[in-house]
Amino acid sequence: MKSRLHLVLSLLLGQVCVMVTKKFLPAPLQRDASSSDGAGRNKKTASSMPPAATARGRARTIEPRVALPNLRGQLRVESHEPIGKQIFRALREAIFSGALVPGTPLSETEVSDMFQVSRQPVREAFIKLVESGVLQVLPQRGTFVKKISPRRVREGRFIREAIEAAVARKAAVEITEAQLADLADNLRDQKTAAKAHDTTSFLALDERFHFLIAQSIDCVAAWDTIQDIKAQMDRVRYLSLPEVSPLELLIKQHARIVSALKAHDADAAEEAMRAHLREILVSLKPVAERNPDWFEPDDGERAHLAS
Repeated sequence: MKSRLHLVLSLLLGQVCVMVTKKFLPAPLQRDASSSDGAGRNKKTASSMPPAATARGRARTIEPRVALPNLRGQLRVESHEPIGKQIFRALREAIFSGALVPGTPLSETEVSDMFQVSRQPVREAFIKLVESGVLQVLPQRGTFVKKISPRRVREGRFIREAIEAAVARKAAVEITEAQLADLADNLRDQKTAAKAHDTTSFLALDERFHFLIAQSIDCVAAWDTIQDIKAQMDRVRYLSLPEVSPLELLIKQHARIVSALKAHDADAAEEAMRAHLREILVSLKPVAERNPDWFEPDDGERAHLAS
């Protein structure tokens, strides 16, 4: 008797479930729908959404995905340098060189998949890039490569000049013959890169040139400080070569600095370094005019920080 009663209740419960499913289940979830019918029902469902829900849907912008360049080859597993710092440098160079253009969306998941690491070192790299002013986080949208700020270029150049002018002045007194020979070798390599029109190698040598001068006074911390403030300057440097800032001109400026250091002339070394670092003030406007999509609107800040 009990088993028969259970059977009747089970049949009744099954019929109720079928009725509820047909009455309340949204059309797009029915499995036997054709793709064309499903599209039509989706459209109908979207149009029947309450106004508030539709407005919320429009507010959240879905950015088109952009294929990221594969930067995994820049990681050195055998290196003692933390992975997060390596990822930071790889992404920074990709942004500086234009491999990642302004507006490119970046996600922790995609970048961690590319480097085959966890999301933690990627998150650390993102934080440093935001602090450097080359990434921005937009609420409800994501993380994007930021446009170049002309004001931050000028401010970074001003701070860099103050530090490197002092470094050059001290180096003129303390630099050794061996260190001068390293600078001479670097200059020779710069000329080779310029003849080959190899701007990537030239920029790496330019970076090395300034590092060697800071190293000559045993003050690498000064160079580390400069690294943190010159991100926007470096992006302009990549865009300025070789049309706006000819490589030959930059090599001549470097040669003036080396000549002053070799003569142990502190005044001449300082002045040569200041003149070299002010070159970006000349190139900033034409570079921005050539690449308007790369730059934020200038806020009108015209303070002559060099004066």
